Amino acid sequence: MADAFTNTTTLTQATTAYERLAYFALRSELYFDACATIKPTRQSHPGSAVLFNIYNDLAPQITPLTEAADVDAIAISDNEVTISLNEYGAAAMTTAKIRGYSYLVVSMDVANVIGYNAGLSLDCLARNPLVAGTNVIYAGAATSRVTIASTHNLKARNVRVAVAQLSDANVQRLGGYYRGFFAAATELDLREETGAAAWRDPHTYAQPQQIWNGETGLFEGVAFITTPRLTAPNLAAGQGGPGGFVDGGVGGTVDVYPTIILGNQALAKTFSRAVSAPLPQIILGTVVDKLQRLVPIGWYWNGGYGRFREESIRRIEAASTIGAN
Repeated sequence: MADAFTNTTTLTQATTAYERLAYFALRSELYFDACATIKPTRQSHPGSAVLFNIYNDLAPQITPLTEAADVDAIAISDNEVTISLNEYGAAAMTTAKIRGYSYLVVSMDVANVIGYNAGLSLDCLARNPLVAGTNVIYAGAATSRVTIASTHNLKARNVRVAVAQLSDANVQRLGGYYRGFFAAATELDLREETGAAAWRDPHTYAQPQQIWNGETGLFEGVAFITTPRLTAPNLAAGQGGPGGFVDGGVGGTVDVYPTIILGNQALAKTFSRAVSAPLPQIILGTVVDKLQRLVPIGWYWNGGYGRFREESIRRIEAASTIGAN
């Protein structure tokens, strides 16, 4: 008689094991909120918007005075910047059944997702005014967004022009450098440009470690940071972006990537001190069902972002050699 083996077909103990540590979607760093260097410090009262005043300087007075004549008074003017406040937030609700049955700690994991969504949402809100500025430099021979062709890629000269314009506008630097933000697709084009005046040659002969490390770092007075929130898909309306960049080039088929270079006081941030805080609040909602099974958790923020000094922002628009062209 043949042996009868005790194996996985006769016993049910051999089951799939589960990792009880939860993983989350790949997450990028949050950068743009930190660019909001202007915040109200002497706000008169709570309101739906905050108005800032910026005095204009007088023109240089270089004509000699007449000995026996008084000077004419000069009117001093100012500009106003208004940042509107709005409510933002999101919430999730877990049931007692999933909390009781899941092999993961669902409440903690949902709180993690809600918390990151709060930070990501504010970073997008801070980004949107920056990509909507009026000081635009177009790559290549383009003169507008719709004339950007697939060959109009980010070059070192574009960066130099932006820095020159910021310097001519008396824009102060942040910690000794202007701040630059671009997508990896446009960073690649800047890093691949050759020639003595481009990014790569100096790094090949003087700073090869940055080539090995794959970092752009400081270039032409700009400290560059790469962020996926300036890629074409993430700039599309409905994807956390303002829209207008995807398929914005020649023939409506070339994705356009913005590179943001800014200095001090480029961005302002306001928030309601009465019902909110500078950063989103995590809200543990009230359990209102009769058996207390449905537990809500969410985030809430009442505030807004806006361009404070238009002259402190330059946007370079370019296509990418690896973009949708």
